[in-house]
Amino acid sequence: MLFYLIRHGDPDYTTDSLTPLGKRQAEAIARRLAVHGLDRIYSSPMGRAQQTAQPTAELLRLPIGIEEWSSEALAWNELTEIDEKGKKHWIYERMTRPETCEKEKAILTMENWTEMPSVAGTTAKEGVARIQAASDEFFARHGYVREGLNYRIERPSDERIALFAHAGFGLAFLAVLLGIPPQFLWSTFDMTHCGISIFHFANHSDGWTQPRCLSYSDTSFLYEARLPMKYNNSLKI
Repeated sequence: MLFYLIRHGDPDYTTDSLTPLGKRQAEAIARRLAVHGLDRIYSSPMGRAQQTAQPTAELLRLPIGIEEWSSEALAWNELTEIDEKGKKHWIYERMTRPETCEKEKAILTMENWTEMPSVAGTTAKEGVARIQAASDEFFARHGYVREGLNYRIERPSDERIALFAHAGFGLAFLAVLLGIPPQFLWSTFDMTHCGISIFHFANHSDGWTQPRCLSYSDTSFLYEARLPMKYNNSLKI
């Protein structure tokens, strides 16, 4: 099975929709994914993710299944805190952007992140655990049951499935999918608008598999579409 994780295109966060550029990016994504086709398309319930998935669904004549657990609204509450100025920001920014923290608070380290309280009143560890449980249910539904860091193959599949979602959710999701401690992935990886990441669940004869990352946050198809090659519409790449 091939699993595609796609972040939404250039967004207008205030209206939870795509900008004109984001809509053109979504059309480019559809042409890219149509090269070998998909068998199933899923999306976060949020507008910007569904709008990104729509051109692909129309081109391939597939329905869009809504996966509530991949909502950025859920991750935003579970993995954010409020700083001294009353502004929300991701808890993991304590590692990468310590200037966002109150001076009297400890900077997040590789060891203490798990107990950091979130806006939702839970801890970061609990937020990641919720995503882990939902991820396990999602892949079990498609024939792959997680046991530790491996997946038991209950129903071998050659399907290609895609999930259109978000960066904040996506980084936590990829950490649990690949068995990487979230704090390591958060401090060293990012995910650009409309980036496509591909993971292969190889159907090994012994009945076990591990998802292997074939590409990460790829936007090379934007070059073919003559669209700006910019990371999050800001940094030229």
